[in-house]
Amino acid sequence: MTVLEIENNLHNLVANLDKENFIFELLLAYGIPKATIKRLQGSDHDKLTSYGELVMRKKLFFKVTDNELHATIDELKSSKEVLKHLPRFVLVTDYETLLAYDVKTGDSLDIELLNIINHYDFFLPLAGMEKATFTDENPADVKASLKMAKLYDELQKNNRFETKEEVHSLNVFLTRLLFCYFAEDTNIFEDNIFTASLSSHTQIDGSDLDAYLQRLFTIFNTPNTKREPNTPAYLNAFPYVNGGLFALHVKLPTFTTRSRSLILEIGQLKWSQINPDIFGSMIQAVVTPEHRGGLGMHYTSVPNIMKVIEPLFLDELYQEFEKAYDHKSKLQDLHVRLSNIKIFDPACGSGNFLIIAYKKLRELEMSILQHIDALSHERSFQFSEIKLTQFYGIELDDFAHEVALLSLWLTEHQMNLEFYKAFGRTSPSLPLHDGGHIVHGNATRINWEEVCPKNDKDEIYILGNPPYLGARLQNKEQKADMAEVFQGVKNFNNLDYIACWFYKGTNYIKNTHAKVAFVSTNSISQGEQVGILWTHILDENIEIDFAYKSFKWQNNAKANAAVIVVIIGLRNSSNKPKYLYIDNIKQEVKNINAYLVNAENIIVQKRSQPRQRIPPLVFGNQVIDGGNLILQEDEKNEIVALYPSSEKFFRRLYGGEDFIKGFVRWCVWVKKNQLEEALAIHALKEKFEKTKQYRQSGGEVARSLVDIPYRFRYVHEAKNNLLVLPRTTTERRDYLPIGFLDNNSIVTDAIQVIYDPEIYLMGILSSKIHMLWVKIVAGRLKSDLRYSNSLCYNTFPFPNISQNQKDEITEFVFGILDEREKHSQKTLSYLYDPDKMPEGLRKAHHALDKAIEQCYRTKPFESDEERLEYLFKMYEEMTKDKK
Repeated sequence: MTVLEIENNLHNLVANLDKENFIFELLLAYGIPKATIKRLQGSDHDKLTSYGELVMRKKLFFKVTDNELHATIDELKSSKEVLKHLPRFVLVTDYETLLAYDVKTGDSLDIELLNIINHYDFFLPLAGMEKATFTDENPADVKASLKMAKLYDELQKNNRFETKEEVHSLNVFLTRLLFCYFAEDTNIFEDNIFTASLSSHTQIDGSDLDAYLQRLFTIFNTPNTKREPNTPAYLNAFPYVNGGLFALHVKLPTFTTRSRSLILEIGQLKWSQINPDIFGSMIQAVVTPEHRGGLGMHYTSVPNIMKVIEPLFLDELYQEFEKAYDHKSKLQDLHVRLSNIKIFDPACGSGNFLIIAYKKLRELEMSILQHIDALSHERSFQFSEIKLTQFYGIELDDFAHEVALLSLWLTEHQMNLEFYKAFGRTSPSLPLHDGGHIVHGNATRINWEEVCPKNDKDEIYILGNPPYLGARLQNKEQKADMAEVFQGVKNFNNLDYIACWFYKGTNYIKNTHAKVAFVSTNSISQGEQVGILWTHILDENIEIDFAYKSFKWQNNAKANAAVIVVIIGLRNSSNKPKYLYIDNIKQEVKNINAYLVNAENIIVQKRSQPRQRIPPLVFGNQVIDGGNLILQEDEKNEIVALYPSSEKFFRRLYGGEDFIKGFVRWCVWVKKNQLEEALAIHALKEKFEKTKQYRQSGGEVARSLVDIPYRFRYVHEAKNNLLVLPRTTTERRDYLPIGFLDNNSIVTDAIQVIYDPEIYLMGILSSKIHMLWVKIVAGRLKSDLRYSNSLCYNTFPFPNISQNQKDEITEFVFGILDEREKHSQKTLSYLYDPDKMPEGLRKAHHALDKAIEQCYRTKPFESDEERLEYLFKMYEEMTKDKK
């Protein structure tokens, strides 16, 4: 059941409202089988005769009433008689107003019944789809991040942070400062003692602030029993902290009136409301951009982290909590299970993922303990069994590694305070003790099992947001990392750096109960990378557990990052459900392949020839001339003005950008029988000589062309016309910018071409369904699509069609060309910009799309996902036939 189908069903339901059958029609609209509906009608759970109720276990409780609707639903949603059926929804209506309550999420609906179509997504769980919801950003986090970045900027004005030691000293200082802010606002220190002490015992101009802080940091590292007898009372009032945080002596910055004022101002923020994952944002504000970008260190927002941890493990744990809700022993077993879970982030940065995972497990634990107390009718005296030692990480950057340890400890303290509020007891805060198992090192080189040991029955979840880095952006060290990880894997040097984590993660979880989920750039599931990487993953009895299709990954850091990413979760093969998230809609699917499509595990392989009986798509003409045979228009005109007889030796030249953006270039085009006449023109002869010199000093191919300096390496021409397709195009476009050129045009190898084609072929290549295939299987040049004849054209599943269908498609192609001609002053780049495309051209393409899709099947496709699923089924059949 697709969303569009549900919308259409609801339109019909509203247009033909039948009160007696409304609830049954609603269930049918969301894909509940007719056989199930028939069993409901007249059963013990159906008491709907005029006014009454209907129960569908685990789905809904429905009641019709003339009484006050809000009072009725309030009574029903807390009724044991209702809840014993475990309904997802409680609905109440008088057939004018509809009230609904989602038992799982706590969301409610209060609408006119006929307006249900505008709220279709509320009931999507009936169709097996979840509307994914995420916690909003915490405003206090954002405010603190900006304030700390402002302090850093102010410190830079009066200090030099150039060497590694200087930057490290600054980072250590900021880490200690953050700790002190937390400590004085969360009952670790006396309330406001740190900020008040700075205000009272340092000069307004900040001149002695560094000396004061240095002395205070020494106090934090000295047990009370070992402090100097003459230590002032205002310093002795501070507790012993230790834990390594204040052990290292580092040089502190020089302060001014302004920086001191900012430190005191920041101390007034409500630090008890701030999440320790703010530390990631602090790192982004203080380390150098080169350092930050190279390590992939960026602050990850809580809502984005939840997109990883919920489907990876948290949703399933809450389902178990619901199942055990009325059974004390089962709740106790679940509590024991939580205390044995291991969470491992092998690119943990400042610990964002580990922090949020820890907090969510502690929150679930408190709910479990509270419910055990309720079932026991007495208060237990259990403490938290979830320890920081269950959390593991690897981080390359030394400072981020230290921050991760501190962040986890602060998170533990925050959750202990929450535990105290709920149960009236908690563990002591100071002195600091050992935190998580966070290792400083290179995750591509370290044996993960040495960091996070695994036993056969261990429940381990590996997660994170590793560095992306495309194949062409990796430095020497990273390329060496790739070679170390992918020993024996062909073409690994074309993979993104993040592939290391997927590959090592696969080897780690193989034949265990462990699972892994990483955020990744979407290129990992597109083009040639799929064939290189995923065969080595899916052939290991590993499958994709869940996946988020492409979306923008943004955060609240000072330099806000936004890249297109996917989230992919892996597990050992299982009969458990698999979920695909598209635009935050969760849908159960049969399988998720490496392209993140609900289809079989198929890898699209390069082909040298098309599968159908269609002409080949080939590269344009390769030049290898050092630029000597290609001219801008003014240079060509100058030569023609001097030598009028030379005009016949020039042809209009098109590369990809010339064709799309309307640039004008020319090339020298001399055939062998014209060479003597061309050599008589001095300007041309000079170009041939320069081309010869260039080729003589070139590689093997260039040197093989020395004897023909008057021509390109390849000299293909069309008899009538050329159908041209640039090799590179932006993925923003809905359609490929392709078209025809006359037989006097020459194209470079930046274009792929079909010489003298049938017109209908442009219709196939111009279709939306072809563009969907290209976006899935094409390679990438940075973020642009890299169209490949062997991966895109030769593999595209297209059915055999009749001559009548070809003629029909041809007419639609002419319609598109006519619409382009109406805007002949505009370039293809403009016409195919999705934000600027003329409406007439868009309609012409829609008409073509309809005709192309009729070639596949008579029933219209409801969504792009359905189109891709159909294409992969066709591709599977085509490859089976070939085998």
